[in-house]
Amino acid sequence: MATKQPINDPMIDPRTGEYAVIAPGHNFKSVTQKIAGLVLTGNTPLAWFGGLVFAGGIASLVVVALTWLVLKGVGIWGVTMPGAWGFAIINFVWWIGIGHAGTLISAILLLFKQTWRNSINRFAEAMTIFAVVCAGMFPLIHVGRPWLGYWLFPYPNTMNVWPQWRSPLAWDVFAVSTYATISIVFWYIGMIPDFGTLRDRATLPLARYFYGMLSLGWRGSTRHWIRYETASLLLAGLSTPLVLSVHTVISFDFAVAALAGWHTTIFPPYFVAGAVYSGFAMVLTLAIPIRKWYHMEDLVTERHLDNMAKVMLATGSIVAYGYGMEVFMSWYSASHWEFFMMWNRMFGPLGWGYWMLILTNIAIPLTTLWSRKLRVNVTWLFILSIIVNIGMWFERFVIVVTSLYRDYLPSSWGTYRATKWDYMLFIGTWGLFTCLFLLFVRFLPIIPMSEIRMMLPQTKITRGGPTAETVSEEMS
Repeated sequence: MATKQPINDPMIDPRTGEYAVIAPGHNFKSVTQKIAGLVLTGNTPLAWFGGLVFAGGIASLVVVALTWLVLKGVGIWGVTMPGAWGFAIINFVWWIGIGHAGTLISAILLLFKQTWRNSINRFAEAMTIFAVVCAGMFPLIHVGRPWLGYWLFPYPNTMNVWPQWRSPLAWDVFAVSTYATISIVFWYIGMIPDFGTLRDRATLPLARYFYGMLSLGWRGSTRHWIRYETASLLLAGLSTPLVLSVHTVISFDFAVAALAGWHTTIFPPYFVAGAVYSGFAMVLTLAIPIRKWYHMEDLVTERHLDNMAKVMLATGSIVAYGYGMEVFMSWYSASHWEFFMMWNRMFGPLGWGYWMLILTNIAIPLTTLWSRKLRVNVTWLFILSIIVNIGMWFERFVIVVTSLYRDYLPSSWGTYRATKWDYMLFIGTWGLFTCLFLLFVRFLPIIPMSEIRMMLPQTKITRGGPTAETVSEEMS
């Protein structure tokens, strides 16, 4: 028999008996001051400058690696025959997967009216865009002639030379560009009410002009709120299929190849679940330090951490099922090539990578996330999120490398060893991602003020958003 939660729990709403989305004690003014104050403050912490300089130094590795790549060619990488795919494709798939949580939180949870998303959706969407920026460079430079990358688009030309539509590379271009476009528009539309608040509260003329331009004349009228809600729902409806389609298309990079370990129908759902898994792990990696550094424990509560850990548990279980099916089908298919591929993946020269991904993606997360005590343990969740992202990178490494370096002909077998330029480019993208995220944290609202304020008990909600009384309270 189910028991009721104790009413003296500070996170229990006494009116409904359910967990509150944010900690009690907030009103319109306190939410606005807390979030807008991080952006409009004139005292930028020295730690922020230190982090930006450090991240910028690491990001400079991208410039060095790309410059040398253009001068010397892809031969500076560890790619060889038959292992013609290496770090570039591994990192591309990994970074695209990182961004999936932002779209899921923004679109699907919005359509399902999950209010707990409101405290984390803004930086999850920012994470999506920055991850796509890091991912987008890899297919472009992997083709060997990045200055001819525009050939992948169906641009009008007099020679009637069109992209090869049967190539997954062309599919990637359209899938990723569509994904990036919708994500940016969704992210920006969601910030328009907050830009209006920052414009009205800014004291510096440059800040008022900057945020005023971004707010597009937002005044918080009923007409504006109706259009805002309509646009948000339309974009959520457009974004929802992208959660499934983008990583499905990327999985076709492998699944359409007649190669043992790749030619399998489980790849699309398996890749999508893995992308959401790693994406939510990255949200935790970012949310926990932000929550601590900016004292946002009352806005990003234990409930948010618990729910994100539950999503990781669900998607991690799907990923574990995918691993199991790969092993089962390699045996059940009675294919000599499939059986050898799996044996080589487990016990071959790079078998350590397979057992590393089993340890980090299944053994550690799926044995600890069943415990609520560990799901709300901030320190453990932060460590676990890093472990999962390491494991998901190893998953892509195993998929790409182990099916290529030992294919059908033993006479063409080789090996794969990444070079210093591979590592420089990968580590450099981490610096680029961190640099962009630090700029976002400093100059844009990291938590949506408008959505948080709508959840406050004293807010009177109408079809067009908060009523004039609550808006005037905020502006006072």
